Amino acid sequence: MDKIKKLDILNNINKNTLMETLEIEFTDVGEDFLIAKMPVNTRVYQPFGILHGGATAALAETVGSCASALFVDAKTKIIKGIELSINHLKSVKKGFVFGIAKPIHKGRTTHLWEVRIVDEDNNLISICKLTNIILDKK
Repeated sequence: MDKIKKLDILNNINKNTLMETLEIEFTDVGEDFLIAKMPVNTRVYQPFGILHGGATAALAETVGSCASALFVDAKTKIIKGIELSINHLKSVKKGFVFGIAKPIHKGRTTHLWEVRIVDEDNNLISICKLTNIILDKK
């Protein structure tokens, strides 16, 4: 499947979900990475007018889980996030943040992803580790 088709599929499954509410959009995919962007605006602010850590975590889990989905047979397998660890290093008030997922481990039953959240100038905002479990569909 080509890059454009993968991005279209990923962006279309966001309809009527938290990802649509947060305006998360997948922008690039390769053999060993997936990138999504999210606008930083009042929808994702915490009370001090900066990006909420929970919105950042939602972006990280979204891009990491969808990255796992690209490596399994979606007809027979389902992906579920089972652990997310995130460190917030810098705040953001406007623009976009990008979640960049790269694999640390892709096993048969678990995947471990590093997800870097960066701003438009490629400054590191948050660093995340996401563990996904791969289960048989019932």
